[in-house]
Amino acid sequence: MSVREIAFIMYPVRDMQASLAFYRDVIGLAPSGLASDAWTEFDIAGATFGIGAFPQVGTPGNAGALALEIDDLPAMRERLLALGTEVSEPYETPICWISQLRDPDGNTITLHQRKRS
Repeated sequence: MSVREIAFIMYPVRDMQASLAFYRDVIGLAPSGLASDAWTEFDIAGATFGIGAFPQVGTPGNAGALALEIDDLPAMRERLLALGTEVSEPYETPICWISQLRDPDGNTITLHQRKRS
């Protein structure tokens, strides 16, 4: 028995419609796969990210951290700010830039841009 891959990453949400609108319209993810009043999936480069409004997903606002690779972090940050979304000033590490925001339930989303070598 071995682990073959990550099946999916999921975040708990309170209001599926508000969260769906946030991830679709603010973050820019396209729903794919399963979608219902209690669960929606997004395909991100072959990985599945799901949002769920049912007890087994957990308590909204207490999820781990979803990190999204961004091609142009300053442009994405400006877009989010223009949409009225609070997003932190980017900070630099030796290999990347990182900025963070929260979804409508308080779950953290990390925006990540790798430095080009």
